Amino acid sequence: MWRAAGTRQRSLPDLRFAIPGDIETPTGGYIYDRRLMTELRRIGWSVEHLALGARFPDPTPADLAAAARSLAALPDGGLVLLDGLAYGAMPELAEAEGRRLRLVGLVHHPLACEGGLTPAHQERLKESERRALQAARAVICTSAATARTLVAEYGMASNRLFVAWPGTDAATPATEPVGDGLVHLLSVGTLTHRKGHDLLVDALAGLTNLPWRCVIAGSLEREPATAAMVREKIVRHGLGDRIRLAGASQDLSAYYARADVFVLATRHEGYGMAFAEALRHGLPVIGTTAGAVPEVVPATAGVLVAPDDAASLAAALRRMLTEPARRQHLATGARAAAAALPRWKDTAQAVAQALLSVS
Repeated sequence: MWRAAGTRQRSLPDLRFAIPGDIETPTGGYIYDRRLMTELRRIGWSVEHLALGARFPDPTPADLAAAARSLAALPDGGLVLLDGLAYGAMPELAEAEGRRLRLVGLVHHPLACEGGLTPAHQERLKESERRALQAARAVICTSAATARTLVAEYGMASNRLFVAWPGTDAATPATEPVGDGLVHLLSVGTLTHRKGHDLLVDALAGLTNLPWRCVIAGSLEREPATAAMVREKIVRHGLGDRIRLAGASQDLSAYYARADVFVLATRHEGYGMAFAEALRHGLPVIGTTAGAVPEVVPATAGVLVAPDDAASLAAALRRMLTEPARRQHLATGARAAAAALPRWKDTAQAVAQALLSVS
């Protein structure tokens, strides 16, 4: 099926990498894009960043016009890697420019898998992305789960799909216990419907007889309505002194270092870089079976429950909070799992193979 391997020794073409919005945004997709550019340059690629508008995947006419001008300015045969947040939303442009440019799509997760969308909006995004992807010479996915989805639901041919899992850095030293008698929970992810922080708050509301504190680290600005709803739940359940919304941060290492357990009630993940980061810090994990999470978190390192199941999430949390030996056992498994995760150089090599397949 899809492939992931090293590059062949050959002359490397120039690459344009088209990315929407602020590339410094502290989310998994943007971290992937930044690290990928760094690592590709490190192995000899010339990479030019093409900045696209910030409104993708719901671009304004001005966003699309600017993207069209950027692509039109490229020479015939130019090699272009397009982040799927924008690429899936520009099917007409992909079809037109795909005839003269070598377009390669990068799919972190299908646009229609974002949470909180109406059925009509989901269908529009799915059809838009299906058309755009068909115009690509190759498509890179960040997990095998996403690749399977593109084959089954988007009609992609498996021989045009490549998987380039996100990398990790070298193992991080052991966490630093706070020593206050509490179990410190950490959840990392932008406050969007897809990340399921509302489910986490509901689950924790039934565990107030246990000694815990929780930090939720992620942007409060992406979906203001979701952030407001999570805040309202925290107040309604009387958890204001137990759950802290920390907002976005470029460096989460201090949060990971002070945590005892990582938990994310996500409704879908194209990969789940926060889960990999938790493993790297030796944290036992509570997550869901959504999307690619089972690819990242083995049973030896965490507990996965069905998405949108607050009762099962609460039960998993209760066991983790009340069984320190279990936490320690899963922490040991997390460190072992982290050792097997790919590094960013591996990600760059897999992407390079996909790019060379169309050059």
